[in-house]
Amino acid sequence: MDLTEIIDFLDELNFTDREDNFSQNMIETLMCPPSFNKSAFLYTMLVFYIFIFIIGLVANSVVVWVNLRAERNRYETHLYILNLAIADLCVVATLPIWVTSLVQHGHWPFGEIMCKITHLVFSVNLFGSIFFLACMSVDRYLCVVYFGDANSQRKKVARRLICILVWLLALAASIPDTYFLKVMKPEHSGNTFCRPMYPGDNPREWMVGIELSFIILGFAIPFPVIAVFYILLAGAISSSTDQERRISRKIIFTYIVVFLVCWLPYHAVLLIDALSLLSVLPFNCQLENFLYVALHFTQCFSLTHCCINPVIYNFINRNYRYDLMKAFIFKYSTKTGLAKLIDASRVSETDYLAVENQAQL
Repeated sequence: MDLTEIIDFLDELNFTDREDNFSQNMIETLMCPPSFNKSAFLYTMLVFYIFIFIIGLVANSVVVWVNLRAERNRYETHLYILNLAIADLCVVATLPIWVTSLVQHGHWPFGEIMCKITHLVFSVNLFGSIFFLACMSVDRYLCVVYFGDANSQRKKVARRLICILVWLLALAASIPDTYFLKVMKPEHSGNTFCRPMYPGDNPREWMVGIELSFIILGFAIPFPVIAVFYILLAGAISSSTDQERRISRKIIFTYIVVFLVCWLPYHAVLLIDALSLLSVLPFNCQLENFLYVALHFTQCFSLTHCCINPVIYNFINRNYRYDLMKAFIFKYSTKTGLAKLIDASRVSETDYLAVENQAQL
């Protein structure tokens, strides 16, 4: 959600009774002329969102379908990967609704129930995707270093409980902002808006609190967990050759870099926005124009993780590619002998990626 869009219609709301710095900043904001073509910018974002929607929808649908058909007892992290793909799929599935509103400069034609439901689905699954990435990093390290020989059934039960807790935590993180969402039609405006309306006595504190909660739960906690446990895993893996070790470490560091590149820009801009609301950063029109563009662009860019996750956590693994071939080809190859050929070629598959060998059984 782009919190800066709230200022686009505050002049139409009854904020005349609040003469604090927050109200003054809002008034100054409304006086700032845009230094760019808003329509051109929003239509550019539309192109990026359509690309993310198509790629993310196809890639994650394939991952969900193949993982549901795979032999579940072969992959210890199967449950995390499946839930990650479901979360990313649900995120991209909401994009057409947001894009429809975006190209109409924030106009929301779908009603208040859809406003809350769409935001809740988007937010829960976005947090869920991030949390599952963190869980996988911890799980893989613990399996390799401590629990590689532990009872498989107990580990399955533990993972199921963790998945339930992750979804509950994602729901809890999404409820506060969703609760305050309202659909309103300001006076002298033909548009309706789906926006959070925080308590009137301290809206600035609520906005800052919501933004900081996004930063803490979406980046400040998950990224150190992902980075630390994958770095520890890179040092703990054993491979039969130095080349396998190098490949495994490259893949592990790819996990870290992708998360950092996708999410750091958005949360950095979100922090700047929070600091401006707290008057730590002085308000000016240059800052306002920067925040408008930066929040839109970095939020769109962050959603590319929904397209990248299927590649680095699934398609790059030869075992998964085997399952993909099996899902699409085997049922058509029983009379040709192709199934036996593919099965025979899989004998050495599990030696390809050391990290996958030890983290996915």
